[in-house]
Amino acid sequence: MRWQGQLLRNDDGEGARPGETQALPGLEATTFLRSVTTPDFAGVTFHEVLCRSALNRVPKSSSMPFGWTINPMRGCSHACRYCFARSSHEYLDLDPGDDFDRQIVVKTNLVEVLRRELRRPSWAKEPVAMGTNTDPYQRAEGRYRLMPGVIEALAGSGTSFSILTKGTLLRRDLPVLKEAAKRVRVHLAVSIALVDEPLQQSLEPGTPTPKARLDLVRAVREAGFSCGVMAAPILPGITDSRDQLDQLVKEVTAAGATGVTAFPLHLRPSTRGWFMSWLEQERPDLVPRYQELYAKGSYVTPAYRAWLSQTMAPILRRHRGRRPASPRHEHRGLPDAQRAASAKARSPQAEPATLF
Repeated sequence: MRWQGQLLRNDDGEGARPGETQALPGLEATTFLRSVTTPDFAGVTFHEVLCRSALNRVPKSSSMPFGWTINPMRGCSHACRYCFARSSHEYLDLDPGDDFDRQIVVKTNLVEVLRRELRRPSWAKEPVAMGTNTDPYQRAEGRYRLMPGVIEALAGSGTSFSILTKGTLLRRDLPVLKEAAKRVRVHLAVSIALVDEPLQQSLEPGTPTPKARLDLVRAVREAGFSCGVMAAPILPGITDSRDQLDQLVKEVTAAGATGVTAFPLHLRPSTRGWFMSWLEQERPDLVPRYQELYAKGSYVTPAYRAWLSQTMAPILRRHRGRRPASPRHEHRGLPDAQRAASAKARSPQAEPATLF
């Protein structure tokens, strides 16, 4: 990646254009280092910052099945039209649509800060979930290489962890993860909502192809890990026919998935407009149906949830016995790691259908 020489500005104002702010909106100037662009990421700007904390406590009132998360970046170049995390960019005075995809905040000192936090006497070594907001293995991780240090720091402190990703860069870190699994419980999960590549390119334009992610599941299994698959979100009228659901479960099972979690799309306010603009352009015939299904808020109607659960049940049962045999020496995941994967877009109103 041609990173050097692409400096746009830093917190001293060097390289700033007339009238340009010296720091990213929503962040204090003392945390801001620089903004960079590169031809390898056309149209994307990376804002490098110094974070003050690495571990994020999940509110006790939350329904999430984990207490702590780590997010190396804010914003995500995977650009999934349905991503629930888009609202997080509004805290930076950036829009949750195009800016979320193209204005990426990178915590360059994340590993250093994490090591310090893990050394605190108060750290109780509670399990940590990654990939529950933005993806830790989006493409820029290939340049910043934050995750190897994160993995080593967690394992060295005796802290178990789980990772959910769409990013095939995880394959690079399998040797590091195998070493970590000798010391702590490690669970890996891959998100595969679509196996139709043209549809995937339209809805998830910055992600690896479905085939590449299925191959990642195989690589994770060959490395001796269990591997859950989050086959979600299911999109009403787009990916929810019986044939489509059967094909999705068939392919992830054939790849070696040790668990499959599926649940319907939900549309938080910040995501709703971005997704609906895509729907109006690509499937205008479905706009009235979505307006009806999501008329009362972010979550689909109870009737649709019940229909999806009833439709998925026989499909899940049919494929359960078709899983490839587990490796002889398998690194078992956290007891609730599959639930952690589903929690990325889960709520009490949106119970997932889970296989295995």
